[in-house]
Amino acid sequence: MNKTIYIIRHCKAEGQAPEAPLTQEGFLQANELAEYFSDVKVDRIISSPFLRAIKTIKPFADNRDIEVELEPRLAERVLSSAKLPDWMEKLEATFYDMDLKYEGGESSDEARKRIVEVVEEIIAEDFGTSIVVAHGGIISLLLNYYNESFGFDQWKALSNPDIYQLSFSGGAVKFKRMWID
Repeated sequence: MNKTIYIIRHCKAEGQAPEAPLTQEGFLQANELAEYFSDVKVDRIISSPFLRAIKTIKPFADNRDIEVELEPRLAERVLSSAKLPDWMEKLEATFYDMDLKYEGGESSDEARKRIVEVVEEIIAEDFGTSIVVAHGGIISLLLNYYNESFGFDQWKALSNPDIYQLSFSGGAVKFKRMWID
């Protein structure tokens, strides 16, 4: 069976905390996303439990009367529990050493395994088209899993929101960017 999964990075938010709400612009973007998907048949929606991810897909889910399933494995990756003034350089290093791990954080490999598990479960189920809403870091690791050339520079180029379409057919996986803000 052919499967399509739309991977959505959340709309603009007021911060990085799990409870950070969308900005006013983010709410407008969420409505734009609902319109963008208005002609797409969607069977299932799975979201990170972070508020900004849930609110990103809420207008679409409400319009279609589709339950948003919360999935803790889609939460954003924790780079470190310590304050890292050079966090950008530290993050970049984790794209080159997938096992590199900082205090209280998880490695790229650990985080990637979480989101890949979710996607593999979706592929194994009887849904044709699904939407997954998550965060830039974890999405980058998923896309890197399917194409190793997707790395730090591509992560930096992601927008809020952003959409990638993953197509699975006969064991082959293709992905393409659908949204550029």
